[in-house]
Amino acid sequence: MSQPVITHSSSLSAVTQLVPNFFVATAAAITLFFAAYFMTDLRMALGLVLTGSIVLVVGAAAGIARLRQRRHQRILLNSVSHFVDHDASPSFITDGQGEIMYRNKAAGHRFEDHPADTLAHAFDDLFVNPSALLFRMQTKAQIKGASRGDIVTRRGHVRLSVHCVTDDKFLWRLEDIGDRSAAAGRDADSLSLPMLTSGPSGTILFMNEAFRKLMGGRVKTLDRIFRDLPLRSGQVYNVDAAEGVISCLVAEVEGAGGRKEVYLLPATAGASSVSAEWSGLEALPVPLLRIAPNGRVLASNKDACCLLKTTIPEGTHFGELFEGLGRPLNDWLQDAANGKGLHQPEFLRAVNDDEETFVQISLNRVYEDDEPVLVAVMNDVTELKTLEAQFVQSQKMQAIGQLAGGVAHDFNNLLTAISGHCDLLLLRHDQGDQDYSDLVQINQNANRAASLVRQLLAFSRKQNLRPEILDLRDTLADLTHLLNRLVGEKTTLTLSHDPSLLPIKVDKRQLEQVMMNLVVNARDAMPDGGEIRIETEAKNLKSPLERDRAIIPAGDYVTVRVLDDGVGISSEKLPKIFEPFYTTKRTSEGAGLGLSTAYGIIKQTGGFIFADSIVGSGTVFTLYFPAHEKRAVEAVAKPNVKPIEMSRTADGVVLLVEDEAPVRAFASRALRLRGYTVLEADSAETALETLQDKSLEVDIFVTDVIMPGMDGPSWVREALVDRPDTKVVFVSGYAEDAFGEGQPDIPNSVFLPKPFSLNDLTTTVQKQLH
Repeated sequence: MSQPVITHSSSLSAVTQLVPNFFVATAAAITLFFAAYFMTDLRMALGLVLTGSIVLVVGAAAGIARLRQRRHQRILLNSVSHFVDHDASPSFITDGQGEIMYRNKAAGHRFEDHPADTLAHAFDDLFVNPSALLFRMQTKAQIKGASRGDIVTRRGHVRLSVHCVTDDKFLWRLEDIGDRSAAAGRDADSLSLPMLTSGPSGTILFMNEAFRKLMGGRVKTLDRIFRDLPLRSGQVYNVDAAEGVISCLVAEVEGAGGRKEVYLLPATAGASSVSAEWSGLEALPVPLLRIAPNGRVLASNKDACCLLKTTIPEGTHFGELFEGLGRPLNDWLQDAANGKGLHQPEFLRAVNDDEETFVQISLNRVYEDDEPVLVAVMNDVTELKTLEAQFVQSQKMQAIGQLAGGVAHDFNNLLTAISGHCDLLLLRHDQGDQDYSDLVQINQNANRAASLVRQLLAFSRKQNLRPEILDLRDTLADLTHLLNRLVGEKTTLTLSHDPSLLPIKVDKRQLEQVMMNLVVNARDAMPDGGEIRIETEAKNLKSPLERDRAIIPAGDYVTVRVLDDGVGISSEKLPKIFEPFYTTKRTSEGAGLGLSTAYGIIKQTGGFIFADSIVGSGTVFTLYFPAHEKRAVEAVAKPNVKPIEMSRTADGVVLLVEDEAPVRAFASRALRLRGYTVLEADSAETALETLQDKSLEVDIFVTDVIMPGMDGPSWVREALVDRPDTKVVFVSGYAEDAFGEGQPDIPNSVFLPKPFSLNDLTTTVQKQLH
């Protein structure tokens, strides 16, 4: 029966505990007064009287404070006890030593056959080592305020929780939460197979009756049972049983909190015993198949059917259930029947039209009528294989991006030389010259090649972006006329905008490129015409959104959806559509760079792009752009600024540093044609050696960024120490961020991306100098 935590007698006891403390203070004060009485020095006497008075007052105050604290705790504990008095779950209040101060009615009823003064004693028949469990949970509650643990016992699954009520008082609650053990709703003690539950450290938390009988009693740790640890599901282990060492097949099931449930299956048996045992295996929560060496399935338990999401009639061939081994399944089964490769798990893919399921299978051999029979222990590894596939895909995309960036850099150098020397030839030919049209064709095709290279750089996220704050509604409205021309007459284009749309910060030109790519893809997916819809919406993510291989942080976003009613994309092809040069179109219809370009641009902008598609119904591309706080700036008329007069001749000394000889040859000739004096260097080290001549005056550095040895920014910083007023033009086939994150800005410098023309180079140099 429940009772108040602090009774009248316990309150009186608390008061009596305080009386000696008060008496000590009073005795000390009287001693000081007595000493003052016999003191001849008046000042000393007054000091002793004052000290005694202070001791007396402090002692009284401390006693009163302690009484008030005890009274507050008594009120709090009594309130807690009244609160849990009618709780259906057993509840206890204990002191710091585990002494039971209070138990509610449910606790009194449940433990009436086992009365105890301490909680550890009350839980003797419930837990294997209650003292250690209670100490660990109480220590955690003292640190964090509360602690909770789910424990498998021979009587079922319970949840024990503890709350720190005061500094040295704890509220305990024992809750039956149903049998969530591996027996899955069945009484584990009634299971004919030996079964135990172990903790993360190998401590045995529970053993059923069959296991205790096998071992001759309860065992505390796994190493007392198995000689070889850790255990692996589907393998045969020697068990140190009470009657000697026996071999058993181990089936292991992962549980919550690092717990594992271990079942022992017969490793070898005769026909009658195997048939008898299979009825027990039917209820086992481990997917199992019994297979003949020729691949015919003899039996399966219900967990195997659940894992494979199909019924498995007797006589079904193993090859009808699984694929993807890499060699004939019959050979694998026959080898296992001959004793080869046993207990070596293989990863197979289940034949299932609904969804992809990967299974780890370990084969074990038993005998029926002296004939070998295989027992397959299965484990669902779909999540593991999915993560592995995602990782491989991520690595592949990263590798392709690095390759694309490197290829683009090399092509930009080649295109700079081709288009540059073409410009030099055009200077020497008039339009009436018969070679003039051929040179124009070379120049135009070099520009087309440069456009492809820009798409490669977009995918590798190494292109030059010039972001600005935009209102997406205005940008799409300006683009509508061009998009309507792209889709043709058979296809209609409709736009739908969210009125509460926030501005975004993107490169307008690149955003238009993304929208054109997506609209053209939607048009090509509807050869007979249809409708393309572009929808914008403002979204606020309260928590991070995880989708595919990306995690979108919480915050405000602007989404753009491009929807079509086309043929759709199959689930096998959908994960590959953002890879460069991957296309579902015919060779003449596309290079496979449209979606990879869009992917690179969106990622470099800080956004996300996803695709959803149903074959025969259409495709939806969804773009997420981070919303920007500032409103889009209205376009204002720029004041008329007199353009810089570009004279055909100029003067100045240019130090040209470029490791690519064709690019260096073109650039030096172009600058000399404009009247500049050009000093050439094929490396940063050569450039610094040239500058060691202090009498040499150099007006401007024109240098590549990425070079063998010292890079462009590094040597320029070193050179500017002695020549701080020298102007700089950096050129590179990569983006401007090739300078590196966190590097300080270089004063008086501009960036000129490759490929550049003769006019681009000379104009940039002249602007820098003037």
